[in-house]
Amino acid sequence: MRDDFIRPFQLDKAGLRGRLVRLDGTVNEILERHRYPPPVSGMLGQAVALSAILAGALKFDGVFTLQTKGNGPVGTLVADFASPGKIRGYAQYDKKRIAELMEKDAASRVTVPQVLGAGYVAFTVDQGEDMERYQGIVELQGSSLAECAHQYFRESEQIQTAIRVACQQVGDDDRKPIWRAGAIMIQRLPIGDPAMLARGAEPEGDDIAEDDWRRAVALMASVKDSELTAEDLTADQLLFRLFHEEEVRAFDLTTLEFGCRCSADRAEGVLGSLAKSELEELAVDGKLSMTCEFCNSSYVYDLTQFNI
Repeated sequence: MRDDFIRPFQLDKAGLRGRLVRLDGTVNEILERHRYPPPVSGMLGQAVALSAILAGALKFDGVFTLQTKGNGPVGTLVADFASPGKIRGYAQYDKKRIAELMEKDAASRVTVPQVLGAGYVAFTVDQGEDMERYQGIVELQGSSLAECAHQYFRESEQIQTAIRVACQQVGDDDRKPIWRAGAIMIQRLPIGDPAMLARGAEPEGDDIAEDDWRRAVALMASVKDSELTAEDLTADQLLFRLFHEEEVRAFDLTTLEFGCRCSADRAEGVLGSLAKSELEELAVDGKLSMTCEFCNSSYVYDLTQFNI
């Protein structure tokens, strides 16, 4: 079984809920379609894992999108999660600036200031035409996307949340890099929250709840990037290693897979919405082509298909 899933869990002793995401073939397929330089792949892999763990904590039917805009070498990152478990992502970057970054930093450390620069990250939930679209935006602050997510929860959701995210190249196959990603999140729910009471977890008071939260965060902070992405350490083994003293309990997982929503019909519909003069400007030798930024699939049409 591939490591592509979200594993919900609960710390019964502390009355906390959490999610663990593991990405194996899914993140590798997303990155392989573009062959990004390592710093770009590493940051996009983190974004994909983060989008999955945040979407996994929501109860919705639609699309959750994480998008960054910055003035760094990577100008744009997009990762989205379509319920119940299809994920995709892409990056737009400056080749020259990324090359300079890799030359300057031999370790190719993937940090927000180095790779994304100053800007913002937006979290969007779209449940279709009949539902109101929700979006939260925070500045790109801290060294990682996880720290940006912390800022979002502090400012917007006001739910105490701790997150760790990692994406690493773990090997290569026929000169193709092999990537894995992982993320873990715990959240502190209000005392008396039905989700906790239903499972028999009810902290006895604010002081005890605060101590439990701090202990759980310290335990989670001890996890290494190599553990989040390890092939020889299962998700349940990792949860037990971190939280066995907190009476950790795991629940049914949600499988994840790469899934792009582009199609020949959609591409044709986009082109059909343009004016004839615009189509003529875009055409090359009487042909119109569109390439999906997410999956790199190309669609080619004759101008005659649009009565030109």
